Formats: sequence, structure tokens, C-alpha cells
Amino acid sequence: MSLIPDITEQLARVRADLRMGVPVVVEHAAHAALILTAETLRADRLAAFRRESRELTLAITARRAETLKARAYDGDLARVIVPDSADLTWIRSIADPSDDLNTPMKGPLRSERAGTARLHRMGIALAKAARLLPAVLAIVIQDGRSFSRTHDLTRIDHDVAAPILLTCGPVHPVVQARLPIAAAEAGRLHMFRPGDGGEDHYAIEIGRPDRAQSVLARLHSACFTGDVLGSLKCDCGSQLHAALNQMGHEGAGILLYLQQEGRGIGLTNKIRAYSLQDQGFDTVEANHRLGFEDDERDFRLGADILKSLGFSTVRLLTNNPRKIRMMEKAGIRVSKRVPLKVGISAHNRAYLATKAQKSGHLLWLPMIWL
Repeated sequence: MSLIPDITEQLARVRADLRMGVPVVVEHAAHAALILTAETLRADRLAAFRRESRELTLAITARRAETLKARAYDGDLARVIVPDSADLTWIRSIADPSDDLNTPMKGPLRSERAGTARLHRMGIALAKAARLLPAVLAIVIQDGRSFSRTHDLTRIDHDVAAPILLTCGPVHPVVQARLPIAAAEAGRLHMFRPGDGGEDHYAIEIGRPDRAQSVLARLHSACFTGDVLGSLKCDCGSQLHAALNQMGHEGAGILLYLQQEGRGIGLTNKIRAYSLQDQGFDTVEANHRLGFEDDERDFRLGADILKSLGFSTVRLLTNNPRKIRMMEKAGIRVSKRVPLKVGISAHNRAYLATKAQKSGHLLWLPMIWL
């Protein structure tokens, strides 16, 4: 057994490094780039980048580029050329939309169109995996291996890492214990740990569901604001408790509590989206201004946990057709969709309307709420 970290372990290091503001080296064939997220960039590191190269680019997603009127020549991203006069404030203003309404004119921005964007694309994927804003500062370097050794930086190979980022890594059961809850005294909590070093996920089993039958199930994405604080901006907390209560009433069910806060962008970015909503943008528009897609979650994770627990067929408590499609594609048969009609209020009516109109959720909203 080798003590050298494998690619999954190296990627865990990369996520930690980027969150700490430490640059990483990404290689592909004879090309290499030094990558650092705009969110964790410091003035001294920016100066160090400039000492290495005067040709700095800031890679942003096409969603963010659309807001800034930057040309996304690479399709899904834009490589914005960083002017020699640009400082830390300028770079962060391109990455973070918090002051867009105060200073809407960021440009004119010039985008790189020559060469490949492969390493920049990897940088954005790594920033998303680290739950940071998807904007990365990049410079081309000559010898990635030598550079990483000299500066003691984590180095990854693009071709080896890319497939890992696109797949849903394995989850492993860790422990389980009886847990009586308000919805049902016959409760049991199962803990699952992802192999990529991410946060643990939970499965709450109600009663003793028959594995040979179609179990009542819900895939619930963590929502600190709704589930814990009782936020009125969303319907998450109401859905969580309604699902558990329905399982308790039937005497059996399984609820998966997945660490995919804010539709997969993380709690901090979700609060950034809330701040943008305070400026008048809806949920989808806020995500796009941040540089994210409408929904960044991967529900294959839920399918893997269900299989690990011995389930192959479910009656899925959901208003989201995308969950059904992902479950079916991942090998879990959805015999029936069970709707959740809860949580409509004056505080979240616009949020729910956006869910229905832009994200395809099947909601029964009275016309007065739309």
C-alpha cells in the first residue's frame, strides 16, 4: 500500500488549499497553470502572481460573464484579461456581484480568445467544489512539476482529475443508532461518509421499511436557514417536517438529509444569493449573477445511499421532476411521485413562483400567490 495520496485525496487537498487562499498547480500535457480563487486572493499573493507573469486572466463562468457583458469566447466561461492597473478590489468586483448595482460599469472587459481554456475550466470546477465563488485567477507557467516543488504547492493532472469531478464519489456507511423523534418513536439514524472527504450525509429511517416494497422516501437537501432557524423565505423546513410526519403516520419511510445546501452552492453562497434577492432578483437570477447554474446539486448521491440501505424502489416525496429523472437514471425506480403541499406564505410566494415557473417544480399555487 502506497503512502502517496491518490487523485481523490489530492483533490481534497486542493479544495482545502483554495479555501485557505493557497494557489494550486493544474497540468495538462505540456501545459500548466497556477490557479487561485478570486474570493480568497490576498494582495501579497496577487503581487506574487504578477512577479511570475504579466499575463493574468480571471476566469468566470458564462453566467457571470453575461451579467458583466464580457465575451465568453470559450462558451461556458470567459477568460477576462486582468489589466496591469487592476488591484484586489477590481478583481473581487468581477467575481462578486454584491456591488453590481452600485457600480454597474465594470469594463469594458476584454476576454482572451486564443489558446485553450481547459485549465481555467478546471479551476472553476475546483472553486465550485470548494464552495467558493466560481472565479479564478490564472497564469500560465512553464514547468508545473518544478514550480509546485519549488513553492511546495499541490499539483494535479487535469486528465486524471476531470473524470473524478464529474462522477459522484462513493459514500460509506459509518454508524447507525436508534433515535426516537417527534414524528416517530421508531426512528433510526444512519451516518454516511463520502469518499472524497466531504461532509457526512444522514439517512433517517422510520420504522422498519420492507426492502422488497416501494418505500416512502424523500431526498432533502440541507437548509440551515429553513430547517434550523425556521426561515420564512423558503418551504424547506415545512417540507422536512411534513415528510417525516407522513412517514411516521404510515409507520415506515426513509429520509435522506444531503449536504447540498443552497441547491449545491453552499450556505455562504446561498446567503449571497439572499442578499441579491433583497436587491430585487429572484432565486434563479441571483444564482446566475453569482456565476452558478439554477441548480448545482447531484442527486445520484441519494441513489447510492438508498442502494446501500437495500432499497431499489421508492415512492418519492417531491415536487421536483429533476429528482425523479436522476433517481431513475441512477438505478432507483420511482413507482410514484407523492406531492408535498406545504409552506406557502406571504414571505415565500415569489420564491415558490420562481420554483414553478423557472425550475419546473410541480406546485399548486393559488393565483393570489402568483
